[in-house]
Amino acid sequence: QVQLVESGGGLVQAGGSLSLSCAASRSMLSIAAMGWYRQAPGKQRELVATITSYGSTNYADSVKGRFTISRDNAKSTVTLQMNSLKPEDTAVYYCNARLISYRDPTYWGQGTQVTVSS
Repeated sequence: QVQLVESGGGLVQAGGSLSLSCAASRSMLSIAAMGWYRQAPGKQRELVATITSYGSTNYADSVKGRFTISRDNAKSTVTLQMNSLKPEDTAVYYCNARLISYRDPTYWGQGTQVTVSS
């Protein structure tokens, strides 16, 4: 298994920036992909951005050009840099990790609140 520790959530004004970090308790060598999902009030959880062990990235259309996902293998950490934030970005953001294993297990962080004021 793997533990995911998130940090960086908070309150920011529209147009501002915020950076989220997720640290995994195991080496990136055993992690196929990591990413961020979010869930706003009254809505289902949705993908925000993911990054694979090879560095390939995937973004939701709503955040392309504004958010950037990156990783630091030495620190087993994934960072989501969020710029030009909008009120509709307000949600609980969850870190996700998919391990290299026969059953393809997925793990989640506890979530961190991001609130964007108008």
